[in-house]
Amino acid sequence: MLAIQLPLNIPFSENNVLSLAKSLLFAFLFISSVAISQTATISGIVLDENNNPISDVNITCKNAGTTTNANGTYILQIIADVENTITFSHIGHKNIILQKIILTTNETFEFNPVMSTGAIQIAEIIVSPSGTKNVEGIVTIPPDLVRKIPGANAGVENVLKLLPGVSFNNELSTQYNVRGGNFDENLVYVNGIEVYRPFLIRSAQQEGLSFVNSNLVENLKFSAGGFQAKYGDKLSSVLDINYKKPTSFSLQVSGSLLGANTTLETVSKDNNFTSLTGFRYRDNSIFVNSQQTQTNVNPTFIDAQSYLTYRFSDRFRLNFLGNFAINNYKNKPLNRQTNFGTIAEPRALLVFYEGQESNRYQTEFGALKADFVLNEKTKLDFTASVYHTVEEEFSDIIARYELGDVDTDLGGENLGEATNSRGIGAQQNRARNILDALILNIAHGGNFKKEKSSLEWGVKFTHEDFRDQLRESEFIDSAGFFIRPSEPRFINNQPSEPFEEDIVSFESARATNFVKTNRISGFLQYSDQKTWGNNKIYYNLGLRAQHYTINPEESSSNNQFIFSPRAQFAIKPDWQKDMLFRLAIGSYQQPPFYRELRAVNGQVNANVEAQKSQHYVLGNEYSFNFSNRPFTLISEVYYKNLTNVNTYTIEDVRLRYAANNNAEAFAYGFDFRLNGAFVPGAESWLSLGYLRTEENINNRGYISRPTDQRFKFGLLFQDYMPTIPNLKLYLNIVYNTGVPGGSPNNADPYQFQNRLRDYRRADLGISYIFADTENTHPKSHWLHKFKEFSMGFEIFNLFNNQNSITNTWVRDADTQRQFAVPNFLTSRILNLKFNLRF
Repeated sequence: MLAIQLPLNIPFSENNVLSLAKSLLFAFLFISSVAISQTATISGIVLDENNNPISDVNITCKNAGTTTNANGTYILQIIADVENTITFSHIGHKNIILQKIILTTNETFEFNPVMSTGAIQIAEIIVSPSGTKNVEGIVTIPPDLVRKIPGANAGVENVLKLLPGVSFNNELSTQYNVRGGNFDENLVYVNGIEVYRPFLIRSAQQEGLSFVNSNLVENLKFSAGGFQAKYGDKLSSVLDINYKKPTSFSLQVSGSLLGANTTLETVSKDNNFTSLTGFRYRDNSIFVNSQQTQTNVNPTFIDAQSYLTYRFSDRFRLNFLGNFAINNYKNKPLNRQTNFGTIAEPRALLVFYEGQESNRYQTEFGALKADFVLNEKTKLDFTASVYHTVEEEFSDIIARYELGDVDTDLGGENLGEATNSRGIGAQQNRARNILDALILNIAHGGNFKKEKSSLEWGVKFTHEDFRDQLRESEFIDSAGFFIRPSEPRFINNQPSEPFEEDIVSFESARATNFVKTNRISGFLQYSDQKTWGNNKIYYNLGLRAQHYTINPEESSSNNQFIFSPRAQFAIKPDWQKDMLFRLAIGSYQQPPFYRELRAVNGQVNANVEAQKSQHYVLGNEYSFNFSNRPFTLISEVYYKNLTNVNTYTIEDVRLRYAANNNAEAFAYGFDFRLNGAFVPGAESWLSLGYLRTEENINNRGYISRPTDQRFKFGLLFQDYMPTIPNLKLYLNIVYNTGVPGGSPNNADPYQFQNRLRDYRRADLGISYIFADTENTHPKSHWLHKFKEFSMGFEIFNLFNNQNSITNTWVRDADTQRQFAVPNFLTSRILNLKFNLRF
């Protein structure tokens, strides 16, 4: 049993949950404990070279041992907080030796080895204290952690935002910025297949579900820069996810006030066919209704996803990944009151709405992937995929507003209400947007391994067909005067001369675009491990190339060839301290996708060229023991030099490009992440990051980019009560400094730059575990039929911070001053949840 002393000498007890929650914010700095020798668990599935499970594999560790069952799975308990060496042996296969692994008390570590007829030894350069030490600079996140951590949009992206260098100031969005990049600069792969997102979504509350279903994930890798050539042509990051291969029948059902999801896993009797199917439903009503705009809202998000595998022989396997999703967002806003300003000069904005918006995003995705094993050294795969989306945005919203003072009389009947109107006006927004996009991919990849060296290659053909109709406009009437756009300039000599020009919208975009793009890309990379004296060295040298042709229907075509060399180096010195040093350099070029070709007015510029970025990343990974518990400190410094930059603006989650290459930019910073058992038996981490990114447009000088997020703090914390170890607590805290984005849409960024307020948020989750792999029950017990069973609650935005994502600009009729009225995000919300697995 573990005795944990909290600050202020507050003891734990069954009835002390409130004290536990209050102490969590400082626990990671002040916790001290005395740990008695406990156990940890290592589990997984043992596969052969054809990815088939192997039964009767002997697994030994000192005086402990076990064997795999008929499905190749195993569970082994080892002594925690000390070095262990685990050996996997089987007749006809060479041993796998897992060296110097240290697990924390009660930790469950998943390890899925592939046994070969050739010798394999996994040494400390691969596995070390606190799990995996990856020489490639890839962050590995346990999928079980992803499923537990609370968040308004819980899942993979929710955990990514707790990493240094990753940020976005909107809890309802699954999109994220990495080291100064935007949403379009991130790669996402599922089982080696690139996946896509809807294009037109402009508000986070319209997003719904991420493509990635967390319940299907087996492993997750993430790189914030300096990644290998095998990953595609994007500027910022790569998220590489593998879905599970089921080993037995399983049915999982979970639900909450936000929706429900079901996951089904099946395996045929001969183990040749497996299926993994997930269905998700989500309703964002409780979040939308917590905002200051009162609405009649009906957001519905449905997603069905399947991963099927059939093994025809030991050398040939066919996989299918399919996804169908509908985001149906209907909103009828009613009214809004936002109080802002200072204590000395409080103000209020009242808005009354008419009309509604109806948005629908329907996507279908299907991919076939064939895996061939030529021999024990060579593997080949062939992939064909199709992505289709139909996105509709229809809205007619009239907003009448009033700007006034706020009644601050504590004894009055109208406390907090608006008085003394200083400005009135109206705004009409209209949209009739339809996008139909089809993306086809045909790809081949290969891998040749010999001892510790590896040669990988790949080639892919992509065809994109976009059909886009854009019809949107905004009319503004402020303080009784109709506001025209600033460009083109006009002459208004009222009242001496009548102004008889037509009424035009303040902002508008009208275009019909038909654009087709063909791309051929490929890569070749070689990696090896060497020794230099007693030091271990790893390196990877790679090369990417792509040729693409853009064919708009109403203008001439454009084509470009890009060439991107990349390299990664790592050295593990023969030191007493467990350290690893990494260096990554390379060229990263991003050819324009359709959204990058479309300017603010909706017109397509086919002459937009690929944006270019040179990455320089220097990192260190230091593993150590503190209070008999393992910790890892990961630190990186980076610099990115960008040319041919296509500038853009961000409004909520909507990106609008200038559709040119008239800027250059840079980004630099440092990231730190301390990972380990702050509380024995529970993994947590603390992240710190600093970023500065600026751009120079048309040689006018450097100014902050829209993603210039200077400081980042993230905390992921897990805890449990020693007297009730099945009562688990999960906490995530994010603090980001404000980014540029609070300026009016038509403002020149060189003349006016206003930052949004800092983003502060904490989400808390408490669950009681009735059954899981560590809590099994006899057949006579009513919980025996459950593989997993938990219930709990979550509190989103624990401290009810008022965060904002954009500003609404209104004019004071008396002084003609403009005021930035923040559009606040979600407030504190309680969510109840449960999880069952049979």
